[in-house]
Amino acid sequence: MAIDGNWNLTMQSPMGPRPVTAEFTSSGGAIGGNFTGAQGAAPVAGTIDGNAVAFAATVQGPMGQMELKFAGTLDGDSMSGTVAFGAFGSGTFTGTKA
Repeated sequence: MAIDGNWNLTMQSPMGPRPVTAEFTSSGGAIGGNFTGAQGAAPVAGTIDGNAVAFAATVQGPMGQMELKFAGTLDGDSMSGTVAFGAFGSGTFTGTKA
């Protein structure tokens, strides 16, 4: 599927832009993989249905663990959508295939 591979993602958080890299794999409608960012690496799990993607990762933040929940649209070698930062609100994200 088009999501398989390495991606460069930028999250627009309440504390400014946060870049991460992601490696996604898909099987059927399931997404797996890993995020790597300033706070280290974390596994990713989610779903893909046509161009709609939803995935989450639990990362270690300055105030403890935080689950990042993404919902977006895949468009060829790019994706964009929203991301929820747990108790810290929400923002948007964009990504391009590396």
